Amino acid sequence: LLGYTLNRITLFALIFSIGILVDDAIVVVENIYRRVGLADSAGKSLATISVEAVAEVGNPTILATIAVIAAILPMAMVGGLMGPYMRPIPVGASAAMVFSLLVAFIVTPWAAVRILKPAAHHDQREGRVARFYRGLMHRLLDSAWWRWGVLGTAATALVAAMLLVPAGLVEVKMLPFDNKSEFQVLLAMPEGTALERTAGVARDLANALKDEPEVANCTVYAGTAAPFNFNGLVRHYFNRQGDHLADLQVNLVPAHDRAAQSHAIAKRLRPRLAALASAAGGRITVAEVPPGPPVLQTLVTEIYGPTVADRQALAEAVKEIYRTTPGVVDLDWYSEAPQEKVRFVVDQEKAALAGISTAAINDTVALALVGKTVGLAHQPREREDLPIVVDLPATGLHQPEDVLTLRVRGPGGVIPLRELGRLERTVQEPSVHHKNLLPVTYVVGDVAGVVESPAYAIFAMNAALAKLEAGKYGGSVGPVRVFNAVQPANGLQPALKWDGEWHITLEVFTDMGLAFAGCIVLIYLLMVGWFGSFITPLVVMVVIPFSLLGVLPAHALMPTASGWGAFFTATSMIGFMAGAGIVVRNSVILVDFIEAEIAAGRTVDEAAITAGIVRFRPMLLTALAVVAGAAIILADPIFQGLALALMAGSLASLLTAPVLVPLLYVLQRRWLS
Repeated sequence: LLGYTLNRITLFALIFSIGILVDDAIVVVENIYRRVGLADSAGKSLATISVEAVAEVGNPTILATIAVIAAILPMAMVGGLMGPYMRPIPVGASAAMVFSLLVAFIVTPWAAVRILKPAAHHDQREGRVARFYRGLMHRLLDSAWWRWGVLGTAATALVAAMLLVPAGLVEVKMLPFDNKSEFQVLLAMPEGTALERTAGVARDLANALKDEPEVANCTVYAGTAAPFNFNGLVRHYFNRQGDHLADLQVNLVPAHDRAAQSHAIAKRLRPRLAALASAAGGRITVAEVPPGPPVLQTLVTEIYGPTVADRQALAEAVKEIYRTTPGVVDLDWYSEAPQEKVRFVVDQEKAALAGISTAAINDTVALALVGKTVGLAHQPREREDLPIVVDLPATGLHQPEDVLTLRVRGPGGVIPLRELGRLERTVQEPSVHHKNLLPVTYVVGDVAGVVESPAYAIFAMNAALAKLEAGKYGGSVGPVRVFNAVQPANGLQPALKWDGEWHITLEVFTDMGLAFAGCIVLIYLLMVGWFGSFITPLVVMVVIPFSLLGVLPAHALMPTASGWGAFFTATSMIGFMAGAGIVVRNSVILVDFIEAEIAAGRTVDEAAITAGIVRFRPMLLTALAVVAGAAIILADPIFQGLALALMAGSLASLLTAPVLVPLLYVLQRRWLS
């Protein structure tokens, strides 16, 4: 109804929602099933029991569902490039949660009356897990040593899990590498290299790929750009026109016919191809088809400065830092070597005496060098008209001086150009790039091997960039300023800005962090209104950070094609935020049951222990449902982080919430009494 198409994202939103949607029904069915087995339900009809069971968990279930929506829906407010891309997930999941609540309150009790047996009274004796849990909670509630030992252990484990990120065992990246069936190799020879030489080096690179079993075929485009794909559109590869440039379009065999992912193949082939190109005097860039974001290159440094010479000097220093940083590959920059420009200057006096116009001389030179379109050929079997181009054989034109041998017909006969002018050699004005009206020089690169997340390479390079003195590059005394999320206000002082994937990563994670902070505040306000307390909501929400006990170690231990460890990506953040809603709803129902037991006359300690025992089964079923639903996404390279965060976060909260929430609830009641 909102206009979303049925695509990869909306289908993953549906799969992502499966584990969450059954939660309401699980709570209702489990409570009906539990009340059927209670002694005080004897003699009651199943319809009456179902109504009472729904009424018992109805209000906290509504609150818990709103809490889940409050945790998910703010993700729809994320802006930038990732916002529209991921928006169907929070919007679809939130809408589905509303419908699942209606189903749980209307359809589920109706089905329970027709499926469950009215006389199915269950054995009320506690099992081993319940007895173990009761013994553990009694020790925690009665012994300060046990209590603070468990709380200290949990806090230490949480800190250790969070330290996996700065330790590099869990790397943060915008999006992981996808498994495509193609990549490009971009060859750049020194400016001025003949087309034949460039084509020969490109063929050598293509021949080096023949023995690779994963390579299906390779097409060489010398002097012109390949038909541009996603990379070509975003990175302007269609502008790669020139005798010293070549593209290799490498097509791989289908993904199901090879064990290695396309990124692993490209990473393995890069050193070999780079060595061949370097031996010939050129350089290469291996361009994989990224899952996003659309950026100029993975690593992009924008160089600002007062003059062209200052920017060039600073760019040279940045290039050297790129070159000496482990893991940084495919170094390049958007700067041209000085190009010689040869002009034919017409001697106006001699041309006038010969009766030859400047236009006639220009036409002759243009005809010899590039040809001249003189008309269109209308072919009946062609979709478009074909241009008719007249040009001269290029066999005699090897040097600029050869143009002087051309002859121009005038009233007095045919006269060679050398009699009508001279060649003048100058230096071509270099291209100047601008961004937001400021002149800029780009230094670009990629990461592969030692590090594969640009964040860690940038952190390493920032340490070296901090040593650059602005005074050497036309600025005042002090270090060269480094910007991340914003552009310098002007180009009067030398400055650097990190762009590329790092800029998008900062933008997306900042937006998602603000959205998550907003959802935390919203959930807290809902809890305050429901429980009538400012402290009880904190007890309910304490399980949110403890879900990281599962999320981060799961990313570190995830086996991948290149070893161990999955990236913590934007989709992982989405999974963590959605998991926060799930664990909060479990805590809400748990605390609500504790307060209901207290209202029924139980002591606070006994109510907390009973709630943990009674509510463990629906929490277990919810966690297993989330795991089963998210497991389908686990094999997808892009949404693997979302599945990992949901699965591991739910399992971690299953182990921590039944212990921490009742324990902290009892402690806050003791402190307030």
